[in-house]
Amino acid sequence: MANFFPRWSNWLPLKLTICSVIIVCGLTAGTWYYVTPKYTKVGYEPIQPVPFPHDIHVSQLGMDCRYCHSFVEVAAHSNVPNTQTCMACHQQVQKDNPKLEPVRASWKTGEPVQWVWIHRLPDYVFYNHAAHVNRGISCASCHGQINHMPVVSDAKPMSMAWCLECHRHPENFLRPEDQITNLDWKPADVSPAEFVAKYGQPKDAREDWSKKKRLTQQEIGQTLKERWNIQPTENCQTCHR
Repeated sequence: MANFFPRWSNWLPLKLTICSVIIVCGLTAGTWYYVTPKYTKVGYEPIQPVPFPHDIHVSQLGMDCRYCHSFVEVAAHSNVPNTQTCMACHQQVQKDNPKLEPVRASWKTGEPVQWVWIHRLPDYVFYNHAAHVNRGISCASCHGQINHMPVVSDAKPMSMAWCLECHRHPENFLRPEDQITNLDWKPADVSPAEFVAKYGQPKDAREDWSKKKRLTQQEIGQTLKERWNIQPTENCQTCHR
């Protein structure tokens, strides 16, 4: 009886098995890399030339983020503090602390302190700090509770999917503009009567929110979204210019 299939087809099951194993291993390896902190840099905590404990400066001493990062409200790129900013305090405070020697050396020579860049986006990504912080996005949304960090680390993945989560549902992240640098702010801190008097409430709200005991993040965010006409785009050109 004649064979219906060519001889090479005898190897087909083995070849399919090998290809399937390779594909599964490749997908597993890709997923293992691209969705883990090794790729997203979450937890990245480099050693800086000068230890700067944000928990002491912000939470204990009450320094505002904008004292050091003074361009954040007016420029696309936020700045790290220059030596003059540091020495405004440290000419008197902890002036002989050996940990501050790189700052004192910079003050004498004029050479900047070589800070290690932590929250760094790829070169093909455009991000405008001023556009975000002036429309209700807090430092904590991207940098985490940096006011409680003795050593700064990457707290968020800053991936495209993570960014789109905010662009698609900004009401989950918006807060009053006077609370942008209050990294411990919570929706429960808002007085409904004062908030409604200042910002109003959404057009489709069926009750008077000023009489509520408290407002949720979604209620606060939706109000601000309508008040400020926030319509984030999902177009590729928004970030990839």
